[in-house]
Amino acid sequence: MTKLPLRPLGQTGISVSPITLGTVKWGRNQGLKFPAFELPDDRTLHALLDLAEEAGINLLDTAPAYGIAEERIGKLLADRAGGSGILVASKAGEEFADGASAFDFSAGHLRASVERSLRRLGREALDVAMIHSRQDDVDVIENTPALETLEALKREGKIRATGFSTMTVEGGLLAAERCDALMVPYNLGYQAHRAVIDRAFALGKGVIVKRGLFSGGTYTAADLPDLIRAVFAVPGATSLAVGTINPAHLRDNAGAVAAALA
Repeated sequence: MTKLPLRPLGQTGISVSPITLGTVKWGRNQGLKFPAFELPDDRTLHALLDLAEEAGINLLDTAPAYGIAEERIGKLLADRAGGSGILVASKAGEEFADGASAFDFSAGHLRASVERSLRRLGREALDVAMIHSRQDDVDVIENTPALETLEALKREGKIRATGFSTMTVEGGLLAAERCDALMVPYNLGYQAHRAVIDRAFALGKGVIVKRGLFSGGTYTAADLPDLIRAVFAVPGATSLAVGTINPAHLRDNAGAVAAALA
């Protein structure tokens, strides 16, 4: 398999693969818009990481709201030779417990969340730390200390790049002005956030596209090339988040991304 080329994540100085491997299914199987599934065992996850290494995929996306995903990533990477070459983007602000999400954007909670993520992951710094926003992301940006707290943690060396997982176009445009990177919904059937990606690109900010494959929704193998080409036709799209736990699917995705970028 040809390795995917690394791409600059905006002006962060961090180079990432055009596929970001999402890990929500590594640690949580409740409250998700997917058919019921069992959490994968460690052997399956090591197979995914083997394939990611083969394909040149170097970025994992996780979050405290992804159940036990952070703890599993920390253990898996500690067990792997060369595991330190994997970059990790995590989030703060959302917690998932007892089947429901709760949000806290206070400075104390966000700082404690990032420090807990570092312990779980066995890292001295998160490569990217994003605010895991609720729907009213404009209010989160304007009326909470969320982004200021991330900036303080960056100055302290606990995170390398700040970010925001956007919900609305208005919130995305505000976040583009203040963060190093964004996570933005965009796909062949939903393109309202194109304005956010374009603005981030103009400002030299990195963009990880979420829901590019309809969040695991219904599509066929024949649809995959068109879905992926739609994402990478946008100049500001740095990387596509793919949340599979199926090595065959990841191989197909990597091949389709390589073809779209050729």
